[in-house]
Amino acid sequence: MTGFVAIVAIALVMVAGMAYDGGQVIKAHGAARNYAHQAARAGAQEIDLGHLRSTGEPQLDPRAAESAALNYLRRVGVEGSVSVSDGSITVTVTTVQPMHILPGPDRVITVTETAAAIDEVQP
Repeated sequence: MTGFVAIVAIALVMVAGMAYDGGQVIKAHGAARNYAHQAARAGAQEIDLGHLRSTGEPQLDPRAAESAALNYLRRVGVEGSVSVSDGSITVTVTTVQPMHILPGPDRVITVTETAAAIDEVQP
């Protein structure tokens, strides 16, 4: 009977760990995705005003867009990279989520999410 109780107790701890730690990993993915989207939006708002005034067409200012996206990531305290090319900005955010209940040698999960803001001018 003692062996059965020990096995059931270990199984319950593992199920609880999968539920809690799994939920934390899903939450980390959502947060990283949100930070990437927000940083891409912040960068996409940086329009080259000189080009807009001379041609009447909006064009992304690559330096200002990258700077705005990186400033957003710095402000919220996450690591990330920004790439600007051909009127689009792509932001990749990487966060680390520690595992609290599940046993194992590697108790940290690295979460990476990417978002892009693309110039899609429609008539």
